[in-house]
Amino acid sequence: MDLGLADRVYVLTGASKGLGFATAQSLVADGAKVVISARSPESVEAAVAELGDGAAGVAADLTDPATPELLVRTARARFGRLDGALVSVGGPDRGTAAQLTDDQWRNAFETVFLGSVRAMRTFAAELGEGGAIGVVLSTSTRTPIPGLGLSNGLRPGLAGVAKDMADEFGPRGVRVVSLLPGRVMTDRNRELFAATGDAEAAAAEAAASIPLRRLGGPEEFGRVAAFVLSPAAGYLTGLTLPVDGGALRTL
Repeated sequence: MDLGLADRVYVLTGASKGLGFATAQSLVADGAKVVISARSPESVEAAVAELGDGAAGVAADLTDPATPELLVRTARARFGRLDGALVSVGGPDRGTAAQLTDDQWRNAFETVFLGSVRAMRTFAAELGEGGAIGVVLSTSTRTPIPGLGLSNGLRPGLAGVAKDMADEFGPRGVRVVSLLPGRVMTDRNRELFAATGDAEAAAAEAAASIPLRRLGGPEEFGRVAAFVLSPAAGYLTGLTLPVDGGALRTL
């Protein structure tokens, strides 16, 4: 199946590793060009080296209001166009909603919420017919995850923002889709498993709760995200798409 990705150009935030990097790999493998960003210059450099000539990198923080426009300029300067974006930020602090402090809520709002909204609206404004934005959220968008109060509070709001933007930008032919990864083996989930005191047992318990009886691989998420961003998914917009092995019990 030809996804129509050849020579299309995408910017991806939080993409030096994990789900963002896996998506960049899938895009590049199908002929797209990518501009990836993350806060660590060393991580960005290593990721670009692995992705090859079809990639450029920018060390930048999504909480900086100038970052989205910098990524747009880089894409146009390096590859001459912009066709879409994947907006991803790291997971916020652990803790229940009641345990977390005001400062933790403010920091999470600035990074997870406002940073993502700013990036989405900036990228959408630059896209033309056929453009697409994917925003990486979590299955906490649909059902709360114990001990992750910040994610439970902020991710559903971002899904609402994405739906609102899908309505607004749809008439211009620009799509916006929320992606809901479940138990995919990223550094974030390794951290959560380790926090239980027995990472191996926690991972086994999580796998047993998934209908496919296994944890997901980042590459499995990356292939779904690349499809969603591609012209082949041209009639998908405004939806929340779980990538979770069937773990969510909602319809």
